[in-house]
Amino acid sequence: MELNTQIKKYRAKMNLSQEELAEKVFVTRQTISNWENSKNYPDIHSLLLLSSLFNISLDQLIKGDIDIMKEEIKESELHKFNRNGSIFTILLIITIISFVPLTIFLNIYGLIISIILFIITFIYSLKVERFKKQNNVQTYKEIVAFTEGKRLDEIEKNQEYGKRPYQQILLMLGSALITLFISLLLLWLLKPFL
Repeated sequence: MELNTQIKKYRAKMNLSQEELAEKVFVTRQTISNWENSKNYPDIHSLLLLSSLFNISLDQLIKGDIDIMKEEIKESELHKFNRNGSIFTILLIITIISFVPLTIFLNIYGLIISIILFIITFIYSLKVERFKKQNNVQTYKEIVAFTEGKRLDEIEKNQEYGKRPYQQILLMLGSALITLFISLLLLWLLKPFL
């Protein structure tokens, strides 16, 4: 939010006209109008008077509603996390499914394409993992709650924290088994073409 918007917002909140506000901060009505239309900006003395009059911190007056800004940043980060997670999932599926056919039909070139796909997938997995660590969400329940904008209570957090090592091992084994199964299935399906 910009300063002009803040001045308008808090003036309206206090049901003050531009003239009434001007009297309280010792400037003209035209000066208030200029501030609200971004034609010029208050000096430090006027900012302090406005901050005191509106009963808000100088920081909040200048920067805007901090809570709203934090919420917008959180939504932006959450959107980025969801996007990176979707890209990672799609790339992982493509990498797993395409490895055997690419290697069989394109030989070394197929292997090179598979390696490139794997590297890109790995980069997105690192982005997702970094975000999870920054926000301390690791288990499935924590991730679901976080993406819905909720937080777990202390008891649930402790329960999920205890599950983390087991879930990581199970996820690793499950991913390896699924990859092996799909690769063997594709090899079996493509066997007549060999």
